[in-house]
Amino acid sequence: MEQLKSILFIDIETVPIMPDHQHLSEAMQAEWARKAKFLKSPEGENPDAATLFNERAGIFSEFAKIVCIGIGSLVQQEDGCKMRLRALTNDNEKVLLTDFCEVINKFVGHHKEIRFSGHNIKEFDMPFLCRRMIINDVPLPPCLQLSGKKPWEVAHLDTLEMWRFGDHKNFTSLSLLACIFGIPSPKSDLDGSMVAGVYWKDKDLARIGSYCLQDVVTSAKVYLRLKGINIAIEPVYVE
Repeated sequence: MEQLKSILFIDIETVPIMPDHQHLSEAMQAEWARKAKFLKSPEGENPDAATLFNERAGIFSEFAKIVCIGIGSLVQQEDGCKMRLRALTNDNEKVLLTDFCEVINKFVGHHKEIRFSGHNIKEFDMPFLCRRMIINDVPLPPCLQLSGKKPWEVAHLDTLEMWRFGDHKNFTSLSLLACIFGIPSPKSDLDGSMVAGVYWKDKDLARIGSYCLQDVVTSAKVYLRLKGINIAIEPVYVE
């Protein structure tokens, strides 16, 4: 349990940096046009740059922003193992990232060390966070100073990497791992492809935050299963 206490489980939700392609500056439209030449739609078609922006921009840190950071940590109490959960949300990405850094600093101050865990965080969440911090002129905390480090020097606990067992051709979604492990996932009327619409059209950050924390809990349960740790965790939501 002592080792588990130093883990911060994490998931982020990202959206295109503008509600649609026409709101981009001319310079950014030109840059996206260059990027779009190498992209296809999920259906395998070759749509125009504007359509591709709506479909794909949310996964590229140069053309997207973070609107939610879900975090969770395990604590042992007399009545069992609890998972303290908090969804950081903000329209102002710089404020959001600054708040996240404050959480990190408090966590490190309490536990002396920190290890991040989540699904595919080595290739997506953590690089995305670091790039957006640099873009927003937010200083990187020491634990996120990863530039120049070799892959095996990065201590993130990535459940996708753990499941790969060295097979880097393989990609397995978090939902599939939860399914095959018999881990119940909370029913949601939202999925990753819908987040941009919920943000730009519905303006519903609370809904995005709730969805994000579902993945944080699921990734923690998957991590425990992969490590052979048989403990039940009870979610506790913190404002």
